[in-house]
Amino acid sequence: MKGSPTFPPDGCLLSLLLLVSTIVSGEVSSFSVRGQTEPITVLLGAEATLPCQLSPAQSASPMHIRWYRARLTPAVLVFHDGQEQGDVQMPEYRGRTRLVRDAIATGDVTLQIQQVQASDDGLYHCQVTHGFTSQEAVIELRVKGLGSAPLVRMTGPENNGIQVSCSSSGWFPKPRVQWRNNAGDTLLSSSESQTQDGAGLFHVETSLLVTDRAVGNVTCSIQNPLHDQEEVKAIFLPEPFFPRTSPWKVALACLLPILLVLFGGTSLAGWKEHQAKRREVEKKSAEQQEMSQKKEEMKIALKKRDDLQAELDQRKALYREDWKKALLYPDWRKELFQLAPVRIKHEVTHQDKPGPETEESSREETAHPSLSSPQEDHNIITLYQEGFMLGRYYWEVDVGDTEEWTLGVYELSTQDVPSRESLRKFRVLEKKGDEYRALAFCSQAVSLEEPLLLETRPLKIAIFLDQEDNDLSFYNMTDETHIFSFAQARFLGSLYPYFTRHPVGLSPSHSPK
Repeated sequence: MKGSPTFPPDGCLLSLLLLVSTIVSGEVSSFSVRGQTEPITVLLGAEATLPCQLSPAQSASPMHIRWYRARLTPAVLVFHDGQEQGDVQMPEYRGRTRLVRDAIATGDVTLQIQQVQASDDGLYHCQVTHGFTSQEAVIELRVKGLGSAPLVRMTGPENNGIQVSCSSSGWFPKPRVQWRNNAGDTLLSSSESQTQDGAGLFHVETSLLVTDRAVGNVTCSIQNPLHDQEEVKAIFLPEPFFPRTSPWKVALACLLPILLVLFGGTSLAGWKEHQAKRREVEKKSAEQQEMSQKKEEMKIALKKRDDLQAELDQRKALYREDWKKALLYPDWRKELFQLAPVRIKHEVTHQDKPGPETEESSREETAHPSLSSPQEDHNIITLYQEGFMLGRYYWEVDVGDTEEWTLGVYELSTQDVPSRESLRKFRVLEKKGDEYRALAFCSQAVSLEEPLLLETRPLKIAIFLDQEDNDLSFYNMTDETHIFSFAQARFLGSLYPYFTRHPVGLSPSHSPK
């Protein structure tokens, strides 16, 4: 303020002290969460360590720590109020997870998983929440299991060759299987199957038909795709084990073409008739198959829709259980707030020409307030009642592409007189050009000034006033993101909405020193 140094009124000073305390608390709790970007590979049955660290380093004891997989709950591990919460933990992780208690005081919330299983493979989320701030990091755990040595054996002669089989168990993830000859060339297997047991480990069965007598040995190679770990086993195929060609098979091979010609000539007429019937049957079968496929696709689509709806309902239920700590879902938050009875005053005076087109009009609208027409520099939004009653209220303002505006609430203490503008306490957002800031001030004494960086320019802003928890929050309804929240010990007087098309024009020089 200009002039001689003076102190603000007692009520304003108390409000300033409460806001400064809130600001200091917010600065102390500001943090980010860092994890390891590279995947962590752990051998099956060993202990996995998933690092997660607060930055800057600070105690995580008063914070809510949650390690989870694809969904928030049930979780891998939850630490709250200084202890682990076992009632929300996934059954398969009970007794196998822990945090290093001595390291929590330094912001280290690393998760340790003992006796790693195949089902532990995948992504893990490290989420740390303190007040309205929630940060998280994602760490990938890769579990590798090296299976048993391959069991290779001959299963007997078959089709002018020797059938060889290879089997192995205990692999994770799904291994690569190859047959190779003496020269290292890859041989095409005749069959291959890979199945998983109850622990999620893969069992491999593959076979190879060798028809070349000069091959000698063949090698079965099974590799783990994570680190190219390989188990190999060779088997020697002696030439006497290959089946010999009998004379009657040679004779049959010579007579077979003649028999085929005779059989083809006698059955040509019957074949044509059979083809016509077959085409009709195939047509009907194709139609039935197409109809069955459409039914199956419809069934899958309905199941996906139901799954998505169930997941949405679950997320919404979780939000409703803990909505005060969340800064998301403004549309869902409206269900817990009452629409405020606000109205906007428009006064437009035409003084360019006398005549029937010159008139002064005023109107009141209960729709979302907007700045679609120029206004004087004063508050143009009012209530249908004298101040907000105790409770939770919300209202929306269409600011459009207006270059300058000020939006929020002002407070009158019980001893204040409404006409004394200097005693009003404001908590507002201000836009000037492309710059945004949050302001809390009483007259010209600024107690809070914080620049805001918005990713999306807001065209509509929702204000949520919670007098029970003393919270005032602003949301960008263009992309449904949280903009800013004022939090203080308590509101001291009556609250009124505030909205003007001009910035306040206060600068840091007005702040009390």
